[in-house]
Amino acid sequence: MKLNPAKVFSAAIIGIKAQPIEVEADVSVGLHSFNIVGLADKAVAESKDRVNSALKNSGFKPPNRYNHRITINLAPADLHKAGSNYDLAIALSYLLASGQIKQFDPSNKIFLGELSLKGELKPTPGTLLVAKMSKNLGFKEIFVPKANAKEAALIEGTRIIPVENIKEIVDHLEERVLIEQQPLSIFEEELSEKIFDISEIKGQENAKRVLEIAAAGGHNLLMVGPPGAGKTMLARALPSIMPPLNLKEAIEITSIYSVAGLTNENNWLIKTRPFRSPHQSASPASIIGGGTNPRPGEISLAHRGVLFLDELPEFRKDVLEALRQPMEDGVIVVSRAKSSLIFPARFSLVASMNPCPCGYFQDPEVECRCLAHEILRYQKKISGPLLDRIDIQINVPRIKIEELLKKQNPADSQPVKEKITKARKIQSERLKNLKIYTNSEMSSSQCDELIKMEPKAEDLLKNMLNKSFVSARGYYRILKLARTIADLEESETTKTNHIAEAVQYRLRERE
Repeated sequence: MKLNPAKVFSAAIIGIKAQPIEVEADVSVGLHSFNIVGLADKAVAESKDRVNSALKNSGFKPPNRYNHRITINLAPADLHKAGSNYDLAIALSYLLASGQIKQFDPSNKIFLGELSLKGELKPTPGTLLVAKMSKNLGFKEIFVPKANAKEAALIEGTRIIPVENIKEIVDHLEERVLIEQQPLSIFEEELSEKIFDISEIKGQENAKRVLEIAAAGGHNLLMVGPPGAGKTMLARALPSIMPPLNLKEAIEITSIYSVAGLTNENNWLIKTRPFRSPHQSASPASIIGGGTNPRPGEISLAHRGVLFLDELPEFRKDVLEALRQPMEDGVIVVSRAKSSLIFPARFSLVASMNPCPCGYFQDPEVECRCLAHEILRYQKKISGPLLDRIDIQINVPRIKIEELLKKQNPADSQPVKEKITKARKIQSERLKNLKIYTNSEMSSSQCDELIKMEPKAEDLLKNMLNKSFVSARGYYRILKLARTIADLEESETTKTNHIAEAVQYRLRERE
């Protein structure tokens, strides 16, 4: 057996970015040992047992067959390595170092995949990120499990080679039986699997109008009302009017879902806007992101979509306060002692709550049973700074029996969705040089530069500020909200009626 050091490339997933990893193998004569170095976690350390069995069952001579000292180095050595996606690269580097396969040029190839004990490749998270990294760094070929090939082939400019087992990849590298390249994946819009259509909701015309504005501009929304008023149904009807994704947005969302391990052979591309609805008992790490090996949380999984928090005051105080920074910045920074990771979190927060613990405070028909201090304590669970970041705050009253008995027109949400999509296109054209998509993402300086107001509308806003009617943040949120209303009307300038309507949706300032 000819022994030579060997090196191939794999990749590590760091947050929502990939980094190339050099997998070096050295085989020398001596008592048998198989060591993996380079700051590897338990899953990587266990790779030696998977590689042993996979090579044996694929017809190769496994490392434990001989008295050899085998060292696998994962470089850079100071970067923490987690997961099982290094299995394929470790196996190939050993086969090269032990002289069991022909030498090939590994400099432009990346190998990714977890090995089963039979030598088959199992799906691995993050292949889309690896494809983007490979294109940027000039790698020409990526060898990935067949189940991940469609996902990786979304990125044009790199050859994606789908692999089923280690024997197949060796035959390809030795040019005996070549594997056909995965064709470029084509993005096609897919209709969302909506639970409710907005046309199914009886009454609540004001709330429906608010949903339309929130969907058009990506604004945050808080609905306050008694139990059974339809707050949850309204929120769940929002996906029925959300505008379709473009390819860039779809790749952004799919990258996050790929890191979280939520993509597979049948669900290789996220084609509809996410709608995430975590339970009130969810931990900060599950909502915000993090953990021992940091993963994206619900706010990142809702990127470019909706995060629905039902019964908002029932969520933990630290969870609610942690939402403030990502609501403002569109990203969440997960800090650890050795590093900080950044996950995208450009979501629309849609929240609902009762006005008091029993739910009937100020209800004209049902008497509230709560004491004054109980109502105050309940409402104070939502802090002022968090409320200030919510663009639209409305009351959702009880539906009258006359409205419930009315027959609905057999219309669906399509006309509303078309109107919202047109408004989004207007925004996209105005914001095309800023790398943002919606009015809600504009900064204060961008608002001053891009939002044109009629003189009367400007005077109205000035009067509000002079009376300390709103905070500085509230002023710009009203401005962005008014601009969205103007876009829905296809108006080039923001008019007084747009400002007036935006002001009435700021429940906290109005009270």
